[in-house]
Amino acid sequence: MFSRLMFATSSLAAALAFTVHAQVAPSRKPEVAKTIPRTPDGHPDLQGVWMNNMGTPFERPKELEGRALLTDQEVTELNRRAKRIFSSGDSDAASADEYFLSAWRNIQQYKSGGATDSSERVLPLIIDNRTSLITDPPNGKLPAYTEAGQKRRAAYGRARSGRGNPSGPKEVAPGDRCITFGVPRVNGVYSAGLYGYYQIVQTKDQVLFFSEAIHDTRIIPTDGRPHVPGDIRMWSGDSRGHWEGNTLVVDTANFNNKGWIATSAATGRVKGIMQTEATHVVERFRRTDAGTLSYEVTIEDPNMYTRPWKVAIPFWRDDSYRMYEYACHEGNEAPELVLRGGRARDESK
Repeated sequence: MFSRLMFATSSLAAALAFTVHAQVAPSRKPEVAKTIPRTPDGHPDLQGVWMNNMGTPFERPKELEGRALLTDQEVTELNRRAKRIFSSGDSDAASADEYFLSAWRNIQQYKSGGATDSSERVLPLIIDNRTSLITDPPNGKLPAYTEAGQKRRAAYGRARSGRGNPSGPKEVAPGDRCITFGVPRVNGVYSAGLYGYYQIVQTKDQVLFFSEAIHDTRIIPTDGRPHVPGDIRMWSGDSRGHWEGNTLVVDTANFNNKGWIATSAATGRVKGIMQTEATHVVERFRRTDAGTLSYEVTIEDPNMYTRPWKVAIPFWRDDSYRMYEYACHEGNEAPELVLRGGRARDESK
Protein backbone atom coordinates (compact mmCIF):
# COMPACT_ATOMS: atom_id res chain seq x y z
CA MET A 1 0.00 0.00 0.00
CA PHE A 2 2.82 2.37 0.86
CA SER A 3 4.41 1.74 -2.53
CA ARG A 4 1.35 3.01 -4.33
CA LEU A 5 0.00 5.67 -2.02
CA MET A 6 2.92 7.25 -0.22
CA PHE A 7 5.45 7.56 -3.02
CA ALA A 8 3.24 8.49 -5.96
CA THR A 9 4.55 12.06 -6.13
CA SER A 10 8.17 11.32 -5.28
CA SER A 11 9.21 8.43 -7.50
CA LEU A 12 11.87 10.55 -9.16
CA ALA A 13 13.33 11.56 -5.79
CA ALA A 14 13.23 7.94 -4.71
CA ALA A 15 15.09 6.83 -7.79
CA LEU A 16 17.71 9.54 -7.31
CA ALA A 17 17.95 8.64 -3.63
CA PHE A 18 18.70 5.02 -4.47
CA THR A 19 21.57 6.08 -6.73
CA VAL A 20 23.14 7.97 -3.84
CA HIS A 21 22.51 5.14 -1.38
CA ALA A 22 24.13 2.60 -3.62
CA GLN A 23 27.25 4.71 -3.78
CA VAL A 24 27.67 5.64 -0.13
CA ALA A 25 26.23 2.77 1.93
CA PRO A 26 29.11 1.59 4.13
CA SER A 27 30.26 -1.98 3.78
CA ARG A 28 32.20 -2.03 7.01
CA LYS A 29 32.41 -0.24 10.32
CA PRO A 30 34.23 3.10 10.07
CA GLU A 31 37.62 3.40 11.69
CA VAL A 32 37.45 4.43 15.34
CA ALA A 33 38.30 8.08 15.87
CA LYS A 34 40.94 8.90 18.48
CA THR A 35 38.73 11.64 19.92
CA ILE A 36 35.00 12.22 19.62
CA PRO A 37 34.17 15.59 18.03
CA ARG A 38 32.74 18.09 20.51
CA THR A 39 30.72 21.28 20.33
CA PRO A 40 32.04 24.58 21.77
CA ASP A 41 30.16 23.90 25.03
CA GLY A 42 32.04 20.61 25.48
CA HIS A 43 29.33 18.06 24.69
CA PRO A 44 29.80 15.35 22.03
CA ASP A 45 28.92 16.69 18.59
CA LEU A 46 26.06 14.56 17.23
CA GLN A 47 25.36 16.80 14.26
CA GLY A 48 25.13 15.51 10.72
CA VAL A 49 23.03 13.24 8.52
CA TRP A 50 22.67 9.70 9.85
CA MET A 51 21.09 6.64 8.33
CA ASN A 52 19.72 3.41 9.70
CA ASN A 53 20.44 0.84 7.00
CA MET A 54 20.53 -2.20 9.23
CA GLY A 55 19.22 -5.44 7.79
CA THR A 56 18.72 -6.94 11.26
CA PRO A 57 15.13 -8.08 11.96
CA PHE A 58 13.12 -6.17 14.54
CA GLU A 59 12.09 -9.37 16.33
CA ARG A 60 14.04 -12.61 16.22
CA PRO A 61 12.66 -14.87 13.46
CA LYS A 62 11.20 -18.22 14.39
CA GLU A 63 13.99 -19.96 12.47
CA LEU A 64 16.55 -18.43 14.85
CA GLU A 65 14.84 -18.87 18.19
CA GLY A 66 17.42 -19.37 20.93
CA ARG A 67 20.20 -17.74 18.89
CA ALA A 68 21.14 -14.16 19.73
CA LEU A 69 24.14 -14.06 17.38
CA LEU A 70 25.17 -15.37 13.98
CA THR A 71 28.66 -16.55 13.11
CA ASP A 72 30.91 -14.39 10.94
CA GLN A 73 30.63 -17.01 8.19
CA GLU A 74 26.83 -16.85 8.29
CA VAL A 75 26.90 -13.04 8.13
CA THR A 76 29.16 -13.11 5.07
CA GLU A 77 26.91 -15.62 3.33
CA LEU A 78 23.69 -13.73 4.16
CA ASN A 79 25.06 -10.47 2.79
CA ARG A 80 26.13 -12.30 -0.37
CA ARG A 81 22.66 -13.79 -0.79
CA ALA A 82 20.94 -10.45 -0.15
CA LYS A 83 23.07 -8.76 -2.78
CA ARG A 84 22.08 -11.45 -5.29
CA ILE A 85 18.37 -11.18 -4.47
CA PHE A 86 18.00 -7.40 -4.38
CA SER A 87 20.67 -5.88 -6.61
CA SER A 88 19.28 -7.14 -9.90
CA GLY A 89 16.14 -5.00 -9.80
CA ASP A 90 13.81 -7.99 -10.16
CA SER A 91 12.76 -8.07 -6.49
CA ASP A 92 10.29 -5.70 -4.85
CA ALA A 93 11.15 -3.19 -2.14
CA ALA A 94 11.47 -4.90 1.24
CA SER A 95 11.62 -3.97 4.88
CA ALA A 96 14.68 -4.91 6.91
CA ASP A 97 12.85 -7.97 8.24
CA GLU A 98 11.88 -9.15 4.77
CA TYR A 99 15.36 -8.37 3.45
CA PHE A 100 16.95 -10.55 6.15
CA LEU A 101 14.46 -13.40 5.83
CA SER A 102 14.84 -13.46 2.05
CA ALA A 103 18.56 -13.97 2.50
CA TRP A 104 18.15 -16.49 5.32
CA ARG A 105 15.70 -18.58 3.29
CA ASN A 106 17.87 -18.14 0.18
CA ILE A 107 14.96 -17.38 -2.12
CA GLN A 108 15.48 -16.50 -5.77
CA GLN A 109 13.29 -13.40 -5.87
CA TYR A 110 11.32 -11.35 -3.33
CA LYS A 111 7.78 -10.23 -4.18
CA SER A 112 5.74 -8.25 -1.66
CA GLY A 113 2.37 -8.69 -3.35
CA GLY A 114 1.64 -4.96 -3.10
CA ALA A 115 4.38 -3.14 -4.97
CA THR A 116 3.28 -1.17 -8.03
CA ASP A 117 6.18 1.17 -8.78
CA SER A 118 9.24 -0.27 -10.51
CA SER A 119 11.33 2.74 -9.39
CA GLU A 120 11.36 1.43 -5.83
CA ARG A 121 14.53 -0.43 -5.00
CA VAL A 122 16.09 -1.59 -1.77
CA LEU A 123 19.28 0.18 -0.81
CA PRO A 124 22.12 -2.10 0.32
CA LEU A 125 21.37 -3.04 3.93
CA ILE A 126 23.92 -4.31 6.42
CA ILE A 127 23.26 -7.69 8.02
CA ASP A 128 25.38 -8.07 11.14
CA ASN A 129 25.79 -10.79 13.76
CA ARG A 130 22.65 -9.95 15.73
CA THR A 131 19.39 -11.80 15.07
CA SER A 132 17.07 -9.06 16.40
CA LEU A 133 17.07 -5.34 17.11
CA ILE A 134 15.25 -6.12 20.37
CA THR A 135 17.88 -6.69 23.05
CA ASP A 136 15.53 -7.18 25.99
CA PRO A 137 13.65 -9.49 26.58
CA PRO A 138 16.55 -11.86 25.90
CA ASN A 139 14.45 -13.92 23.46
CA GLY A 140 14.54 -11.01 21.03
CA LYS A 141 10.76 -10.64 20.88
CA LEU A 142 8.24 -8.12 22.14
CA PRO A 143 6.95 -8.95 25.63
CA ALA A 144 3.44 -10.27 26.00
CA TYR A 145 0.57 -7.83 25.63
CA THR A 146 -1.67 -7.03 28.55
CA GLU A 147 -5.37 -7.70 28.09
CA ALA A 148 -5.91 -4.03 27.23
CA GLY A 149 -2.97 -4.18 24.84
CA GLN A 150 -4.49 -7.13 23.00
CA LYS A 151 -7.70 -5.16 22.47
CA ARG A 152 -5.79 -2.16 21.09
CA ARG A 153 -3.85 -4.40 18.71
CA ALA A 154 -7.11 -5.90 17.44
CA ALA A 155 -8.61 -2.44 16.89
CA TYR A 156 -5.50 -1.35 15.01
CA GLY A 157 -5.69 -4.36 12.73
CA ARG A 158 -9.30 -3.58 11.87
CA ALA A 159 -8.62 0.07 11.01
CA ARG A 160 -5.35 -0.06 9.12
CA SER A 161 -5.27 -0.03 5.33
CA GLY A 162 -8.91 -0.90 4.84
CA ARG A 163 -8.78 -4.24 6.63
CA GLY A 164 -11.80 -3.27 8.68
CA ASN A 165 -14.66 -0.89 8.29
CA PRO A 166 -13.70 2.52 9.77
CA SER A 167 -16.59 4.91 10.19
CA GLY A 168 -14.45 8.02 9.70
CA PRO A 169 -10.94 9.29 8.92
CA LYS A 170 -9.88 9.37 12.58
CA GLU A 171 -10.11 5.58 12.64
CA VAL A 172 -7.53 5.29 9.85
CA ALA A 173 -3.99 4.76 11.11
CA PRO A 174 -1.93 7.99 11.50
CA GLY A 175 0.76 6.81 9.10
CA ASP A 176 -1.83 6.21 6.39
CA ARG A 177 -3.10 9.74 7.06
CA CYS A 178 0.41 11.21 6.69
CA ILE A 179 0.38 12.54 10.27
CA THR A 180 3.35 10.69 11.73
CA PHE A 181 5.03 7.29 11.69
CA GLY A 182 5.71 7.55 15.40
CA VAL A 183 8.45 8.18 17.95
CA PRO A 184 10.76 6.40 18.14
CA ARG A 185 10.87 4.74 14.72
CA VAL A 186 13.04 1.65 14.96
CA ASN A 187 11.93 -0.52 12.07
CA GLY A 188 14.88 0.00 9.73
CA VAL A 189 14.78 1.03 6.11
CA TYR A 190 12.02 0.58 3.55
CA SER A 191 12.03 1.29 -0.18
CA ALA A 192 14.54 3.89 -1.33
CA GLY A 193 15.63 4.71 2.19
CA LEU A 194 13.11 7.46 2.85
CA TYR A 195 12.35 5.98 6.26
CA GLY A 196 15.96 5.54 7.28
CA TYR A 197 17.54 9.01 7.13
CA TYR A 198 17.79 11.51 9.98
CA GLN A 199 19.53 14.82 10.51
CA ILE A 200 20.67 16.11 13.90
CA VAL A 201 21.24 19.81 14.61
CA GLN A 202 22.61 20.74 18.01
CA THR A 203 22.82 23.96 20.05
CA LYS A 204 23.80 24.62 23.64
CA ASP A 205 20.23 24.24 24.90
CA GLN A 206 18.45 22.13 22.25
CA VAL A 207 18.86 19.17 19.95
CA LEU A 208 16.80 18.99 16.75
CA PHE A 209 16.09 15.51 15.41
CA PHE A 210 14.73 15.65 11.85
CA SER A 211 13.32 12.57 10.14
CA GLU A 212 12.99 12.48 6.37
CA ALA A 213 9.83 10.36 6.65
CA ILE A 214 6.85 12.76 6.71
CA HIS A 215 9.54 15.34 7.61
CA ASP A 216 8.85 14.94 11.34
CA THR A 217 10.96 17.31 13.44
CA ARG A 218 11.55 16.89 17.15
CA ILE A 219 12.94 19.89 19.07
CA ILE A 220 14.38 18.49 22.29
CA PRO A 221 15.31 20.99 25.06
CA THR A 222 18.44 20.13 27.04
CA ASP A 223 18.36 23.10 29.43
CA GLY A 224 16.80 21.26 32.37
CA ARG A 225 13.22 22.40 31.92
CA PRO A 226 10.54 19.94 33.16
CA HIS A 227 7.96 18.15 31.04
CA VAL A 228 4.82 20.07 30.15
CA PRO A 229 1.77 19.44 32.37
CA GLY A 230 0.24 15.99 32.10
CA ASP A 231 -2.97 17.25 30.49
CA ILE A 232 -1.04 18.38 27.39
CA ARG A 233 -0.77 15.39 25.05
CA MET A 234 0.97 15.12 21.68
CA TRP A 235 1.40 12.66 18.78
CA SER A 236 5.14 12.36 19.41
CA GLY A 237 4.98 13.00 23.13
CA ASP A 238 6.94 15.64 25.04
CA SER A 239 10.73 15.12 24.94
CA ARG A 240 13.34 16.43 27.38
CA GLY A 241 17.06 15.76 27.04
CA HIS A 242 20.06 15.80 29.35
CA TRP A 243 23.67 14.66 29.18
CA GLU A 244 25.06 11.75 31.14
CA GLY A 245 28.75 11.94 30.33
CA ASN A 246 29.07 11.45 26.58
CA THR A 247 25.51 10.14 26.20
CA LEU A 248 22.49 12.26 25.31
CA VAL A 249 19.50 10.85 27.23
CA VAL A 250 16.05 11.82 25.93
CA ASP A 251 13.01 11.19 28.12
CA THR A 252 9.63 11.29 26.32
CA ALA A 253 6.18 11.18 27.91
CA ASN A 254 2.76 12.84 27.44
CA PHE A 255 1.73 10.80 24.39
CA ASN A 256 -1.81 11.40 23.14
CA ASN A 257 -3.04 7.79 23.10
CA LYS A 258 -3.72 7.97 19.35
CA GLY A 259 -0.58 7.11 17.45
CA TRP A 260 2.39 4.78 17.18
CA ILE A 261 5.67 4.68 19.02
CA ALA A 262 7.35 2.47 16.43
CA THR A 263 6.55 0.25 13.51
CA SER A 264 8.09 -2.83 12.04
CA ALA A 265 7.47 -5.08 9.07
CA ALA A 266 7.90 -8.78 9.65
CA THR A 267 7.23 -11.59 7.17
CA GLY A 268 5.33 -9.20 4.91
CA ARG A 269 3.05 -7.96 7.68
CA VAL A 270 3.26 -4.44 9.07
CA LYS A 271 3.23 -4.47 12.84
CA GLY A 272 2.17 -1.23 14.52
CA ILE A 273 3.30 -0.72 18.10
CA MET A 274 0.69 1.46 19.70
CA GLN A 275 1.28 4.19 22.24
CA THR A 276 -1.04 5.04 25.13
CA GLU A 277 -1.16 7.80 27.72
CA ALA A 278 1.08 5.62 29.90
CA THR A 279 3.85 5.22 27.31
CA HIS A 280 7.30 6.25 28.55
CA VAL A 281 10.30 6.24 26.19
CA VAL A 282 13.97 6.73 27.09
CA GLU A 283 16.43 7.12 24.19
CA ARG A 284 20.23 7.14 24.50
CA PHE A 285 22.42 8.65 21.77
CA ARG A 286 26.16 8.05 22.03
CA ARG A 287 28.71 8.77 19.35
CA THR A 288 31.07 5.82 19.42
CA ASP A 289 33.39 6.99 16.61
CA ALA A 290 33.55 9.42 13.71
CA GLY A 291 31.04 7.48 11.63
CA THR A 292 28.77 5.66 14.09
CA LEU A 293 26.04 6.78 16.48
CA SER A 294 24.84 4.22 19.02
CA TYR A 295 21.07 4.47 19.52
CA GLU A 296 19.36 2.58 22.35
CA VAL A 297 15.68 2.79 23.29
CA THR A 298 13.79 1.59 26.36
CA ILE A 299 10.00 1.52 26.07
CA GLU A 300 7.69 1.07 29.03
CA ASP A 301 3.91 0.98 28.86
CA PRO A 302 1.96 -0.98 31.50
CA ASN A 303 -1.22 -0.42 29.49
CA MET A 304 0.21 -2.37 26.54
CA TYR A 305 3.01 -4.67 27.74
CA THR A 306 3.66 -6.92 30.70
CA ARG A 307 7.22 -5.58 31.02
CA PRO A 308 9.55 -2.93 29.52
CA TRP A 309 11.54 -3.75 26.38
CA LYS A 310 14.66 -2.42 24.68
CA VAL A 311 15.97 -1.92 21.15
CA ALA A 312 19.53 -1.09 20.01
CA ILE A 313 20.61 0.02 16.53
CA PRO A 314 23.59 1.90 15.08
CA PHE A 315 23.21 4.96 12.88
CA TRP A 316 25.83 5.51 10.16
CA ARG A 317 27.00 9.02 9.27
CA ASP A 318 26.35 10.02 5.65
CA ASP A 319 26.84 13.73 5.10
CA SER A 320 26.92 13.23 1.32
CA TYR A 321 23.18 12.55 1.36
CA ARG A 322 20.62 15.30 0.73
CA MET A 323 17.40 15.15 2.74
CA TYR A 324 14.57 14.90 0.20
CA GLU A 325 11.07 16.31 0.48
CA TYR A 326 8.68 13.61 1.60
CA ALA A 327 5.55 14.54 -0.34
CA CYS A 328 3.20 12.33 1.63
CA HIS A 329 -0.06 14.29 1.60
CA GLU A 330 0.24 15.22 -2.07
CA GLY A 331 0.14 11.62 -3.25
CA ASN A 332 -1.83 10.03 -0.44
CA GLU A 333 -5.09 8.39 -1.49
CA ALA A 334 -5.18 6.03 1.49
CA PRO A 335 -7.88 7.72 3.65
CA GLU A 336 -10.26 8.15 0.71
CA LEU A 337 -9.79 4.58 -0.51
CA VAL A 338 -10.09 3.09 2.97
CA LEU A 339 -13.31 4.98 3.68
CA ARG A 340 -14.71 4.28 0.21
CA GLY A 341 -14.06 0.59 0.75
CA GLY A 342 -15.77 0.75 4.12
CA ARG A 343 -18.87 2.36 2.65
CA ALA A 344 -18.97 -0.21 -0.16
CA ARG A 345 -18.79 -2.96 2.46
CA ASP A 346 -21.68 -1.32 4.33
CA GLU A 347 -23.79 -1.34 1.19
CA SER A 348 -23.02 -4.98 0.45
CA LYS A 349 -24.35 -6.17 3.81
